[in-house]
Amino acid sequence: MADTSEGAASPRSIPGLLQRNASRFAARPAYREKEYGIWQSWSWSETEKEIEAFALGLLNLGVAPGDHVAVIGRNRPTLYWAMVAAQMCGAVPVPLYQDAVAEEMEYVLQHCGARFVIAADQEQVDKVIEIQDDLHQFEHMIYVDPRGMRKYDHRQLHDYAHVQDQGRAAHDELIGELTARREALGYEDTCVMLYTSGTTGKPKGVVLSNRNIIETAKNSSEFDKLGPGEEVLAWLPMAWVGDFIFSIGQAYWTGFCVNCPESPETMLTDLREIAPSYYFAPPRVFETQLTQIMIRMEDAGALKRRMFHYFMDHARRVGPKILDGKPVGAFDRLKYALGSVFVYGPLKNALGFSRVRVGYTAGEAIGPEIFDFYRALGINLKQLYGQTEASVFITQQPDHEVRPDTVGVPSPGVEIRITESGEVFYRSPGVFVEYYQNPESTADTKDPEGWVATGDAGFFEEGTGHLRIIDRAKDVGKMADGALFAPKYVENKLKFYPNILEAVVFGAGRDRCTAFINIDLTAVGNWAERNNIAYASYQELAGHPQVLETIREHVEEVNASVAEDEMLSGCQIHRFLVLHKELDADDGELTRTRKVRRKIIAEKFHDLVTALYDGSESIYTETEVTYEDGRKGKIKATLTIMDAQVVPVAPPAMAAE
Repeated sequence: MADTSEGAASPRSIPGLLQRNASRFAARPAYREKEYGIWQSWSWSETEKEIEAFALGLLNLGVAPGDHVAVIGRNRPTLYWAMVAAQMCGAVPVPLYQDAVAEEMEYVLQHCGARFVIAADQEQVDKVIEIQDDLHQFEHMIYVDPRGMRKYDHRQLHDYAHVQDQGRAAHDELIGELTARREALGYEDTCVMLYTSGTTGKPKGVVLSNRNIIETAKNSSEFDKLGPGEEVLAWLPMAWVGDFIFSIGQAYWTGFCVNCPESPETMLTDLREIAPSYYFAPPRVFETQLTQIMIRMEDAGALKRRMFHYFMDHARRVGPKILDGKPVGAFDRLKYALGSVFVYGPLKNALGFSRVRVGYTAGEAIGPEIFDFYRALGINLKQLYGQTEASVFITQQPDHEVRPDTVGVPSPGVEIRITESGEVFYRSPGVFVEYYQNPESTADTKDPEGWVATGDAGFFEEGTGHLRIIDRAKDVGKMADGALFAPKYVENKLKFYPNILEAVVFGAGRDRCTAFINIDLTAVGNWAERNNIAYASYQELAGHPQVLETIREHVEEVNASVAEDEMLSGCQIHRFLVLHKELDADDGELTRTRKVRRKIIAEKFHDLVTALYDGSESIYTETEVTYEDGRKGKIKATLTIMDAQVVPVAPPAMAAE
């Protein structure tokens, strides 16, 4: 078949690609889902029939071209089919974060004017029912899982399977209309609307066209030589652009199989069973997995522990070189091969990474130590730099040119320029159409020539042409003495330690840097158990003197590392405190994609920030929290403020100008 470049006789929409795949890859698996411990499979031809039946059912309910159809739930074939079925009807799918509270959903559903909602289960149905009186455009809701739904009012509520059955029954009557709508879809028609994470304010609806998704999927797939034989695990939030481009865009372009885990709790087990060849996860997942590895090694016998550390030290030295095809001595290769038998191979198998051919991480910077650990095992983990507004891909790292301190070269079809202020701009076939009903923000972000402001500060390396991202442009600043302040750089170094889950560094315009730290309850709790230290809560463990001393050691080690970077040596942490609660998206401190809302945290905990700078040794504080059932409460605590040793450095040259 011809390519999808402009003017070519080829599919111009995701439903068009589905038709192509049902013919070209008819018997190949398109979707798998684990249910009741058994993997169920659907071929591309079966998938087309399932989607067509649901699309006919949507027509039967009155879905019109241009309608917004909200989709809420975890990764399931039925919900992916629902999005493609909506597109087939000429409607626009709008996936929402399944862990969002009702108030957050209310904003998105009102903003996009969704007439139809497709919900995974009773939990999601209940959220919509809670707010439906304020959704004046809302008409029908369809649920996938019927458990618990028998006694609900079904006048506006429909079973997914029943909608499909009605679609099949009305096939002869409606297939002509569905075919006409499907064939009318073009490259410039809207493919999906995805909402930003709302790091700095209300989420914005990012409108992406068929051109955006298909061209980006084509270019990125060709970059990494992805084919129909790939296996991916779909577990990222369906509302996130990364999941849409991997599980629909690239899956429909290449024809590979999308595997859906049974539940979030079984994800790691399902990952091992599938052993994907193409894998993506944000840095936090790799950090969590590394933490679990280190915890398990602490609990292992002395011989296993010594063997692990011995071979991992060797792997860090030569593993990335072997992976990149660089020269390595025969003895080192033999030693690495032994390590593969005893340590690296079993460890990759336990992680589910034994077949990963291409692995990516993105969303925020990953700590170099964490990145190098996985590459040392022989896992081809790479970084990409992307945004919702770019249909993900802005830069990618080519094989054999992978480093932790860059995000690679421009993806195929992407142009990048750096302004005098250091901000990164790009344009590409993936650049979004607009922010829905927000022309002011659209004009602020995208200029008439199609250049998009990323909001990130960075520069191209001389000689390699690789892009380096320093931090968010709004977060990069100067300290009082003129030294460069880039908090993310230091935070990522801190999060390498299994004991540290999250860190927030302050220092812009100040004479020194300070930090809030969240401990990792799993890692620190394991340490407490091994040392017979009793604790009743996160708060109690976070304030334990031995925990504070351990965190101080980590901070001082990071200070020594930061001091070696001439440009960022002023970012050493002088004082810190361990927060009495974990930062939480339900409390507004993190986005649903787990990004820190730095400004909100600084405002919410302004008394703690003040205490870090005024010399206080401790501070009493009260913080409002949101419980899982939506109730509000308060946590009261007296926090100890710790001093950390810093490495003396020369004053910044810029201060003398």
